[in-house]
Amino acid sequence: MSTMEKLNEIFCMVFDDDTIQIHPEMTAADVDGWDSLSHVNLITTIEAKFNIRFQQKELLKQRSVGDLLADIDRKLAAA
Repeated sequence: MSTMEKLNEIFCMVFDDDTIQIHPEMTAADVDGWDSLSHVNLITTIEAKFNIRFQQKELLKQRSVGDLLADIDRKLAAA
């Protein structure tokens, strides 16, 4: 399973919506219910499922799903 597919499953689970199809340009404005609380849940779930940890400066620079995906791939490659 690719990182994008696994990330899509996480989005579906966190937002309780099996119809979500993420893409690199997607932002919080594109997903119903993506607010600050659900963002925390999303990030902690991603960290747990991928066994990675984000630093605060990384999180502050992420503006889209593409940015998030790039950070995940970078961390997985470094592991």
